Amino acid sequence: MKLSVIVPCFNAADTIAFQLEALAKQQCSEPWEIVVADNGSTDDTVAIIKQYQHRIPHLRFVEASARRGSAYARNVGASVAKGVAFAFCDADDEVAPGWVAAMIEALSKHDLVAGCNEYSKLNQPWVIECCAYAEGNGVNKHPYFPYAGASNLGVKRSVHEMVGGFDETMLSLQDVDYCWRIQEAGKTLDCAKDALVHFRFRNTIEGLYRRSWKLACYDVLLHKKHQQVGMPKLIKWQGFVKDAVILALKFMLRVRDRESLVRWLLNFAWFAGHLHGCIKYKYLP
Repeated sequence: MKLSVIVPCFNAADTIAFQLEALAKQQCSEPWEIVVADNGSTDDTVAIIKQYQHRIPHLRFVEASARRGSAYARNVGASVAKGVAFAFCDADDEVAPGWVAAMIEALSKHDLVAGCNEYSKLNQPWVIECCAYAEGNGVNKHPYFPYAGASNLGVKRSVHEMVGGFDETMLSLQDVDYCWRIQEAGKTLDCAKDALVHFRFRNTIEGLYRRSWKLACYDVLLHKKHQQVGMPKLIKWQGFVKDAVILALKFMLRVRDRESLVRWLLNFAWFAGHLHGCIKYKYLP
């Protein structure tokens, strides 16, 4: 089996059919499979998956509800997968035509790869205007190591097993942590530019705000964890002072419409989430 596509899901009844349709239409001459790992859905997600099992013979379902979080679901999916390489995608996105073949091709040359995202198909224009500027796409730069999201990520099985899979204690940014641990072990993160995913943002201001806050909070834990293995200290008190001043100025000078207000709110959520994370995880900036 060349590739196992692993899809974690939780209460994804509104979106998972679109992802499974996109996977069902993939054209690939190599043997591959789909493993959907359900993290304890209480809606119709499981029933929808089982309907697609009749249409997609290489689709398998596995229950992954013993522990909360997509990291656990991905690890459970990987534990039963048969492929020599894994490709991770999410239940609320849609892979583009040729995604599976592009992942197989990239993973024949590299140990860890990230595909690219497209935003216009699944999102309203105002959401794209507010969010796309801050979202990563493919291999994202960082002062420590580059990283990529697990919504479009490929890895060789041996590398996944080498680092012990995703950190199940992290309920957010576990994909960044995963990429960093693999690179700390001496591997590199490369781009699979032809592996395209149509990415879906949260579609409410509250949902976007909560996501940004949660990411910022776990960003502190991420930094604290990796400083123990050589990461320089990047979250400093001077940065909080600078960001507070910038936020105040932007609010006064740049907030003029809904889009600019939402962008400001997302920046504020990141700032406040960082402060909350420092308190929660006892991190001294």
